[in-house]
Amino acid sequence: MSSLIVIPARMASTRLPGKPMADIAGLPMIVQVALRASESGAGQVAVATDSKEVADAVEKAGFTAIMTRADHQSGSDRIFEALGSIDPDGRYESIINLQGDLPTIAPEDIRAVAGPLDDPRVDIATLGVEIVDEAEKINPNVVKIVGAPRDDEPSRLRALYFTRATAPWGEGPLYHHVGIYAYRRAALERFVSLAPSVLEQRERLEQLRALEAGMRIDAQIVASVPLGVDTPEDLEKARQILALKTDT
Repeated sequence: MSSLIVIPARMASTRLPGKPMADIAGLPMIVQVALRASESGAGQVAVATDSKEVADAVEKAGFTAIMTRADHQSGSDRIFEALGSIDPDGRYESIINLQGDLPTIAPEDIRAVAGPLDDPRVDIATLGVEIVDEAEKINPNVVKIVGAPRDDEPSRLRALYFTRATAPWGEGPLYHHVGIYAYRRAALERFVSLAPSVLEQRERLEQLRALEAGMRIDAQIVASVPLGVDTPEDLEKARQILALKTDT
């Protein structure tokens, strides 16, 4: 299945202004994310942005940048607009939506996210990690996947729900949802055409819109949660991680 990796990036972060251009190991964060995507070998890489500054930095690093509208409500809407510019003829069968604030994500995890699309019944694929920290199980900022293990693929779950609550109840593992997605092209087109759903707005989780509409989401289980850069403290951690990688 031919894949396109699109990284949405906007400058209007409230907690970390100018986040895509934050310097990490001598490069803007958005370029570091594009490099991880390129290292994955999972598909052509493009950045969808409403900022000329970001677009210029991306193109200077040798990647494709697509200018998009500034009024998009979600990254999914932004990548869909970019897809129309990059691939109007429909050559790409799947689109990977990689968040622009994951500069230390393992390239193999980017490759892994499209795995569940091997099953033609799956519309959208994502990642999950088993929670080992007890505090994370009750942290509403840690989104959990409530899913049914697949008999044919033990390292995958069929997602039944996503929640900020501690769920499911009872003995057994809990899974942290990692917000990177692989969409079948038709599934992305359908998803962005849907209105925000009741549960999506209640939990503040966009993926519930797809489940409420009857779309199927499967999650590939991977080993570790990538560092999402949302605060100055996160940025310092990312700088330390990639400085060590550069040194070695």
